Amino acid sequence: MRKLLFCIFIGLASAAHADTKVVAALGDSLTVGYGLPQGEGFVPQLQGWLEARGHDVQIVNAGVSGDTTQGGAARLDWTLTDDVDAVIVELGGNDLLRALDPSLTRANMEAIADSITARGLPLLIAGFEAPGNYGPEYKAEFDAVYPDVAAQSGAVYHPSFLGPITALGLEDGREMMQADGIHPNAQGVALIVGDIGPAVEELLARIE
Repeated sequence: MRKLLFCIFIGLASAAHADTKVVAALGDSLTVGYGLPQGEGFVPQLQGWLEARGHDVQIVNAGVSGDTTQGGAARLDWTLTDDVDAVIVELGGNDLLRALDPSLTRANMEAIADSITARGLPLLIAGFEAPGNYGPEYKAEFDAVYPDVAAQSGAVYHPSFLGPITALGLEDGREMMQADGIHPNAQGVALIVGDIGPAVEELLARIE
């Protein structure tokens, strides 16, 4: 009887685990939670936001600090393990910091999106916007990458990962950033999570 009860318990636990949706967050230091205490980065805050809204989900931190879109494309295959049900892609900030040719960013994002959709996995693309000091041509070409790739791949599209912070303006936005001026602090991450959260819920709804 004890063996039978044990087998039933294991079976129920496995079934409960199988119901948990697993989402890989493929990104850079913004995904990693660079400079923040454990539990205050993007992934744990998003996890908590979704759980508070009743979602049974596990967000996997597949971020690598310093990663460009090329780096994300190179490690995608071993990120997409068999248990992954959907993918959030947050990449491109380091392409901007290095002033990489937007055509390279586009090619890498297309390769990432193609690989994910070829596996039948729902995809969310979080966009980035080039600053004005790169010049109008560069900005127009870079900014177009994300909506174009999202439309081509049928992905859920979130226009700007850092949008809720930049929308505050220079002075107020600085209060949401760490001293380096590049990475959000815990308050800034909370703003980002609240902004992108509905798009993540749309992504979860696409998981079959």
